Amino acid sequence: MMVVLLGPPGAGKGTHADALRDRFGIPHVSTGNMLRAAIEEGTPAGRKAKLLVERGDLVPDELMAEMVQDRLGAQDAAGGFILDGYPRNVDQARDLDRILAMRGGCLDRVLSLSVDDEEIVRRLSGRRTCESCGAPYHVVSAPPAAEGRCDRCGGVLAQRADDRPEVIARRLAVYRAQTEPLVAFYRGRGVLAEVDATGALDDVRRRVVGAVR
Repeated sequence: MMVVLLGPPGAGKGTHADALRDRFGIPHVSTGNMLRAAIEEGTPAGRKAKLLVERGDLVPDELMAEMVQDRLGAQDAAGGFILDGYPRNVDQARDLDRILAMRGGCLDRVLSLSVDDEEIVRRLSGRRTCESCGAPYHVVSAPPAAEGRCDRCGGVLAQRADDRPEVIARRLAVYRAQTEPLVAFYRGRGVLAEVDATGALDDVRRRVVGAVR
């Protein structure tokens, strides 16, 4: 089973990809984790990406396709995968088609997680992370026992720079311009399932699993 998750930042793609991984026993392939692993392992694509990342440049589509091809060719992905963070535009979607065709397959399902902008800002702007141990918190849904301090290690909780409301607005604008066209692209392929990703976590998880089934 080969699945792609789409959705704006803060839609819960990583959370629900993990739930699908646990339910169906196929790997959650996150673009961010994949990029870091390729760099750490020193693969040919990872060495190229490292130079770009260190300069603060974006990784071009051709190199992302190379890394995706390497990752999806790994043994643990032989029975399928949940892909989160790729593709980000229609050109990358066509690259993914080519990669999957080389292994004799195609996408079974693309899930588009829908969340309104107000809820996204609430979710992301409330996130906090411990500067010492990396433990995640949320000022509304998962607050620490002591304000601004980590329950685990007592470290200081900080807000990521890209979780500030003005930055979130820019991130959403980029998503609307570059990634949202994929919804129409995959709807035309007949593989799209749109999922309401608002509400209680367990309810959304049931919708996500049901859409894959």
